[in-house]
Amino acid sequence: MTEPPDKLRQLLDAAGVARCLDEIAAAMDARWKGEEKIALVGVYRRGVPFARALAERLRARGREVDFGKIDITQYRDDLQTMTVLPKLEGSELGFDLDDAVVILCDEVIYTARTSRAALDELLDFGRPRCVQFAVLVDRAGRELPLQPDYAGIRVDLTPNERVSVRFADGDGRDEVFVRPWPQKTT
Repeated sequence: MTEPPDKLRQLLDAAGVARCLDEIAAAMDARWKGEEKIALVGVYRRGVPFARALAERLRARGREVDFGKIDITQYRDDLQTMTVLPKLEGSELGFDLDDAVVILCDEVIYTARTSRAALDELLDFGRPRCVQFAVLVDRAGRELPLQPDYAGIRVDLTPNERVSVRFADGDGRDEVFVRPWPQKTT
């Protein structure tokens, strides 16, 4: 039985988001055990609170972690098709990227076009030794050959559904849900 199209379907509540964050942070800590410092870089908008939450968890484990934010607006491949342009936030990377281990963080990966834009923006700041991707939700449907190294959950949805993520940092609560996403008719 399917839910009515106007209903939101919850994938993760606050406890589920916390569990995913804990698991991702533990996987990062294990993968980079001998590394003195790693950098987490959040992609505006909701990749920023995601990266911040992961950084807090890694610091609680005794890890030294740099934190930064990148704005991919100027690297989007769909700017010409947008009727309303996104607000430019600007990137903030207060550390040296050269030879660093950098983990790009975004709340959802779907087509991987945002991930490609994030990688392009990041590389304008330096030459990291290694770049990985972390996402809270890995949604099937890649258009580009980029995959996350860390993911909280994986979902396969229809094209007329969209994953929405809220974080207490900015939205007032932690949750992930699916909502209807009407497709454009051409």
